[in-house]
Amino acid sequence: MTRSTAREIAVHMIFSLGFGTQSAEEVLDSELTRERFEELGGESSLYDQFPNEKQERYIRDLVRGVFAHGPELDDYIARYAVGWSFARIPRMAAAILRTAMYEVLYMPDIPNAAAIDAAVEMTKKYEPQEVAAFVNGILGTFVRTEFPDTPAKPEKGESSGEEA
Repeated sequence: MTRSTAREIAVHMIFSLGFGTQSAEEVLDSELTRERFEELGGESSLYDQFPNEKQERYIRDLVRGVFAHGPELDDYIARYAVGWSFARIPRMAAAILRTAMYEVLYMPDIPNAAAIDAAVEMTKKYEPQEVAAFVNGILGTFVRTEFPDTPAKPEKGESSGEEA
C-alpha cells in the first residue's frame, strides 16, 4: 500500500465524520479493521490490502488530527475559498482540503507540494475538473500565504514523500 492509498482511506474516514456524531476514535475503531477491509475490498480495490503498522499509524494520525483541528482547518478553507461559502464546497472536496491542510500544518515530513499534488489528484477522482482546480487554487494560495519562505515545488532530488 502506498502513502497515497493510505491517505485516500483516511479521507474516506474523514468524509464520514461529517455525517454523524461519531468521534474519530469511533470511526477508526469501526472502519480500520481487517474485517471491514474484507467487506469493502469487494466494492473497492482501495481496500484490497490492510495497512501495515506505519500506514495504519499514518491513517490514525490523519483522522485524529483532522478531527481535533476541524474548526481551525475549516476556518482556513473558508478564508481561502474566495467567493465561495463553506457550505457550497462539496463534502468530499472539503474532506480532501482538510486532510491536505492538516498535512501542511502538522506533518512536516510531508512536503507541501506532495500534499497539494495528492489532494488535487484525489479530487479529480471524486469531483469534476473545476472542483479539482478550485482545490488546487485554495491549497496553493494557502501555502504561499501561510508559508511564504517554503518552495512551492520540491527541490531537485527531494522526495515527494509518497513511498509506503
